[in-house]
Amino acid sequence: MLISLALVFMCGISLGAVFQKLKLPSLLGMLLTGILLGPYVLNLLDPTILNISSDLRQIALIIILTRAGLNLDIRDLKRVGRPAVLMCFVPACFEIAGMVIFAPLFLGVTRMEAAVMGTVIAAVSPAVIVPKMLKLMEDGYGKHKSIPQMIMAGASVDDVFVIVLFTAFTGLAKGGSIAPIQFLTIPTSILFGLFGGLISGLLLVWIFKKVHIRDSEKVVIILSVSFLLVTAEHSLTGIIGFSGLLAVMALGATLQQKKQDLAKRLSGKFSKLWVGAEVLLFVLVGATVNINYALKAGAASVLLILCALAFRMAGVFVCVIKTSLSKRERVFCALAYMPKATVQAAIGGLPFAMGLACGNMVLTVAVLSILITAPLGAVLIDTTYQKLLDKDRAETDKMLE
Repeated sequence: MLISLALVFMCGISLGAVFQKLKLPSLLGMLLTGILLGPYVLNLLDPTILNISSDLRQIALIIILTRAGLNLDIRDLKRVGRPAVLMCFVPACFEIAGMVIFAPLFLGVTRMEAAVMGTVIAAVSPAVIVPKMLKLMEDGYGKHKSIPQMIMAGASVDDVFVIVLFTAFTGLAKGGSIAPIQFLTIPTSILFGLFGGLISGLLLVWIFKKVHIRDSEKVVIILSVSFLLVTAEHSLTGIIGFSGLLAVMALGATLQQKKQDLAKRLSGKFSKLWVGAEVLLFVLVGATVNINYALKAGAASVLLILCALAFRMAGVFVCVIKTSLSKRERVFCALAYMPKATVQAAIGGLPFAMGLACGNMVLTVAVLSILITAPLGAVLIDTTYQKLLDKDRAETDKMLE
């Protein structure tokens, strides 16, 4: 296992640096590292690390979402208002609708199988989006209109919405039925997640005021509480849902609201942790990708994913109707809201494991969606933000000083 970790970090960092030299996002190099080292190509990773891959990826995701919360000013989200709420579910609904329309035409599946496929690929990846949006906030791009904050918040809730739909549609595909009460899981997951994060954040603020603790120890405590919040998500079943990842972001945002100086210092600590966590996350996501499925997919599957993406982008444009955003900024929002990775890696193989007839096809499309949208989305964000977004004057003045 130690040799595998050494390969993950050394090769991941090296290939990431190579891609950066080529003016491409480093995460492409990390994904490629995982594909090459993984069980479907060179098979150089210890099975032990692959068995706990999902847990390690979740830890990395917790780190970046905590950092996102520590940089998220609630006042910014209040300013955005309606579009931030719509981004949580409208683009995903549009993408699922696109899949239901086109998948039967391109792949010959039933409408129900197309709906299952749509819920697998409709979730965006906070792991890809959040670091990019944090960089834009730090550099001052789009910050005065809260564009990165809106995209970041939408991405964290989007997953909850899509996974609930996935559970419902797979139940139907197996011959069951959907009870309307099942959809209560969506609002309860969001509300209880926000409430749990808020209470945890207030409790930590109180402890940090009463007890002198070094910042490094505070990071460990925050991570421990975050682990408990995410674990709570798996403990609640039925119509009472709980979004652990949303709770983690809410915890960080509460600290930001109540102790801004501390939040700024802790954000710096978490950004250092992210250096290693990022490599681990994207290399292990790459290791889950069976390249053989992608090679067998054919042009029809690629065209299907692109059509579904067009529907998603249309959904984003609907979300920002009657806002102060310019045409350039609306285009950026649509481009930035397309990367897929973590959810597809986690649930792409579940329909196959359930014995659904469409399982193999769903897995193939899930793999392709990662290979197409994660690199494409990351490249488009990096190459367009300076052209499509305005830079805050305050940030420009800071750089000139």
